[in-house]
Amino acid sequence: MKKVLFSATVDSHILAFHLPYLEWFKEQGYEVHVATNGREQIPYCDVKHTVSFERSPFKMSNLKAIKQLKQIIDKEQFDIIHTHTPMGSVVTRLAARKARKKFNTKIIYTAHGFHFYKGAPFQFWAIFYPVEKFLSRFTDVLITINQEDYELASTKFKKTKVEYIPGVGISKEKFDIQLDEKEKLKLRKELGIKKDDFLMLYVAEISKRKNQMWLVKIIKPILIKNPNIKLLLAGKDSLQNACHQKVKELGLEEQILFLGFRKDIPHLLRITNLLVSTSKQEGLPVNIIEGIFVNLPIVMTDCRGNRDLINKMNEIYLCEQGNESQFQKNIEKVYQERKKQKKSKSLNEEIYNQYGLVSILNQISSIYESVIK
Repeated sequence: MKKVLFSATVDSHILAFHLPYLEWFKEQGYEVHVATNGREQIPYCDVKHTVSFERSPFKMSNLKAIKQLKQIIDKEQFDIIHTHTPMGSVVTRLAARKARKKFNTKIIYTAHGFHFYKGAPFQFWAIFYPVEKFLSRFTDVLITINQEDYELASTKFKKTKVEYIPGVGISKEKFDIQLDEKEKLKLRKELGIKKDDFLMLYVAEISKRKNQMWLVKIIKPILIKNPNIKLLLAGKDSLQNACHQKVKELGLEEQILFLGFRKDIPHLLRITNLLVSTSKQEGLPVNIIEGIFVNLPIVMTDCRGNRDLINKMNEIYLCEQGNESQFQKNIEKVYQERKKQKKSKSLNEEIYNQYGLVSILNQISSIYESVIK
């Protein structure tokens, strides 16, 4: 039986982005394997492998992970390995480098945003760029999801085939929901939000890269002046409550609410007035694509990934990194014009045609078919 392996550092990455692709392989008659540093049940997965991946490149566990994964690859003799996440992909390509010749295993790597990018710290380029360039020789197809990464990889990584596919695909069915006023009021009430409150939403892991600490700091004057503005932060906390503590110090507990990881983002978007993002860098941001898909105004920072989406909708405000006044003014502009806005109840079909799951799956399956041949 033909076999495919999907690898990533953590289960959540596979669960969030890659189940449709596991399902595609099942439909093609493959035995589907998944390797992560986790023990969750993965749909469409026949065999689950737990490997000692670590996110940090300086963790010795990654050396153990290379050995573990090499043993798995030598035993299973996969036809295709599709690897994801920075360290998951480093470990996987090192472990599989001999299998490419020995078993004719094809290695596909999706870069969900290189650590090196325009404006990145020097040490990011010094550490991560040489590693990616070296490992490109052990990669049959490198998939990039934004234009900056595609142009860089096409120019610098000559030993691999480089493809551009815009994202991982959004599900139309997931967002094709309608909430009546009663349902919207019920959800707002559950969150402690009043009927007439102006609601901002940021869907992202709370982290240094997503930069919620900066957002909390700069919106304080807006929140003090407008008590009916609320900010929802939806995402798991990777800063050990530091952001919560900052909100408490600023006395904004009533207006900035932490929701943790949520599975009802489509519903939250339906009660939201403004989507925000203060990210320092992105691959291709799913949260922004989803916001455009449901026709929300968006205020976001100018970074790799975000700027790929700037021409997709009229009401997107792109702000310079670190420019507090510009970000504040754009939030206030949307707030002041809120009564003029006619939020469309229909989904943005143009966005779906480009970034929808059907389109992305067709493009990726074409790559799978080409390497199989």
